[in-house]
Amino acid sequence: MSFKPANNIQDLQYFGEFGGVNPSISDSSTYTFLSAKTMFDTFEGNADGCYLYSRHSSPSNLYLGEALAAMEGTETANVSSSGMGAITTTLMQLCHAGDHIVSSRTIYGGTFAFLKNFGPRLNIETSFVNITDLKQVEASINKNTKVIFCETVSNPLLEVADIKGLAKIAKKHQLKLIVDNTFSPLSISPKVLGADVVIHSLTKFINGSSDTVGGVVCGTQEFIDELRNVNDGAAMLFGSTMDSLRAASILKNLRTLHIRIQQHSKNAMYLAEKFEADGLKTVYPGLKSHPSHELYKSMINEQYGFGGMLTIDVGSSEKANELMELMQHKNLGYLAVSLGFYKTLFSAPGSSTSSEIPEKEQEAMGLTDGLIRFSIGLDADIERTYRTMHQCMVDLKILIKEPHLTS
Repeated sequence: MSFKPANNIQDLQYFGEFGGVNPSISDSSTYTFLSAKTMFDTFEGNADGCYLYSRHSSPSNLYLGEALAAMEGTETANVSSSGMGAITTTLMQLCHAGDHIVSSRTIYGGTFAFLKNFGPRLNIETSFVNITDLKQVEASINKNTKVIFCETVSNPLLEVADIKGLAKIAKKHQLKLIVDNTFSPLSISPKVLGADVVIHSLTKFINGSSDTVGGVVCGTQEFIDELRNVNDGAAMLFGSTMDSLRAASILKNLRTLHIRIQQHSKNAMYLAEKFEADGLKTVYPGLKSHPSHELYKSMINEQYGFGGMLTIDVGSSEKANELMELMQHKNLGYLAVSLGFYKTLFSAPGSSTSSEIPEKEQEAMGLTDGLIRFSIGLDADIERTYRTMHQCMVDLKILIKEPHLTS
């Protein structure tokens, strides 16, 4: 693939008010005007470069949105106060009472809860399907369907969506394909593959320091204008506005994303190969054993690897909890939700990030009690990390073998 997302970010040039190498932060909630006419025109959206009120937009938020749109190859983007703020406003903008959504069955628990529990209150129904089965996806479309929703790499089972295939189906039926790309920034570019809208939780890999919450919707200028419309725009009226100080902070971190993603991927591949050689049930898109390995390879921006997320299954929730507690005690990472931190984070999704999904539905999708989701950190000595993790598993009788240290 010739698309170079990191170059697109790097080529943007911003200067601060006094020539600073970082753009100035617009630390204001409201803005003054020299004339009442300009205020009116700004409110109507007809005064480029003028700002009225920071719920509408601010320079800091627009800088960050421009950079994220460049990364994803879309015309523009709108940042929000959380990933869920990005997801819900997008779906509410595209769907009305009586409409229908086709969604992957394995998605973030908050997204699942919104579609399953809240959507019906608005008379919006969702069919949850195996997103890797394109025939099942197409068979679930009806006359009221407006959207196909998926995650590039699903949370937490790491299923991989065939974005080109889904885009072809969406175009055939005149639907919008929305892709949550939170797990795979830079590695995968959904817009290039045919997605209409690309969403991220900026909280995760893009920010990378677990110190703020944010989201973004990347799409056409027309769609983002609709989201921001003062009369009926979901992003405008739901009020999921990002704070300017946070936008400036995320923009600074975004500039090192390409370096961080390469290290996350390198470390995750190393551990995944070792865990699989140890006999653990390991799921990672970079492993040839992953059912969608070749599909992922065909979509990838190769220099960024297969991402920083992997799972292992240790057989039971008791073993999973014991292992996570011991790994935290050994300073291998933190027993915490979220992902993309410099330190490895691990959690049992069934009782945390996917707890909104009923147990029967967890079983149906293959989400087991013993599953541990890892967000692999930026460890400089990943071999040392593996040796210590392996010893933890031996101590808990999860493994009895010597560590696989040969390449």
